[in-house]
Parts: sequence; C-alpha cells; structure tokens
Amino acid sequence: MTQQDKELLLRDLSARLPYGVMVSVQGGEFDSYKYPYQLTAVSKFGLDSFCKVYHPIYTPFGVVPNVEDIKPYLRPMSSMTEEEFEKLKEYSGLVYDQLDLASFQDGAYKCLDFYLNEVPADVVILVFDWLNAHHFDYRGLIERGLAIKVTESNNPYKE
Repeated sequence: MTQQDKELLLRDLSARLPYGVMVSVQGGEFDSYKYPYQLTAVSKFGLDSFCKVYHPIYTPFGVVPNVEDIKPYLRPMSSMTEEEFEKLKEYSGLVYDQLDLASFQDGAYKCLDFYLNEVPADVVILVFDWLNAHHFDYRGLIERGLAIKVTESNNPYKE
C-alpha cells in the first residue's frame, strides 16, 4: 500500500467513525477470526497510526497496529436506489435540477466541479455526512482495493 493510499484510507475511516463503519481486519491474531468488526477509534501519531475495533463475541486485544490491515465494508455508488437518492435530496435540501441519480451512481467525486460552483458549502457537508452514514464509497476505495464491496451475501449492515 502506498503512503498516499494509507493517508486516503485514514482520512476516510476517520470521517466514517461516527457512523458505525464495519471493517475487515487481517494480520496477527485477526487472521483466525473473519468477523466484521466495528471501527471504534482511529489515531495517528507522526507516521504511525493504529485503529481500535470491536466485536461483541471476540476482539483480540481490539487494537490494529497497521491501518493497511483494515478494509471498510462500503457500498458502491452504483448501488444507490432512487428512493435513497430522494431521501438524500430531502435531507440535504438539494433542489438542483442538474443533479440526478446517475450522477451519484457514477461517483460523487466525479461531480466535484458542480459542487464547488453551484452548491452551498453547508449542503455539501450534509451530502457527504449522509453518504458516510449510508456507507457509500464516494472516494473510489473499492476500485483501489482499499475497501470491500458490500453485497447481499457479505452485508454487515443488515438489520
């Protein structure tokens, strides 16, 4: 994992922390247990970083010393439904005719020019908060191999 990828992953995990992001952990004692864990803390000191995770059944020490051993479970932008898009628009106050579901399914990061030029900053913040809360991968982490794509068979967010 490059230093750039590591920094991107740290920023992404930190932003998702309040929303109960689930992660897969590899390495050390975690190799024996394939549970999805909930991320509970992210810390960075200089070049060193570590994460804390939780699982109600088993958590070996609960500390993951290397961020590269963590992959969040994220939904691809293409999985956003029309109903979710309408809820997002309602939540954030988006009323822009230029925005449609296809734009979000292609990836919010591809709409950056529109956001910077047309959408007030407080609305942009609400949009990204909502995307984090619903575990969407708007940074392209799945494509980079830094996240696990949520599917019907591996969805840790099912209620």
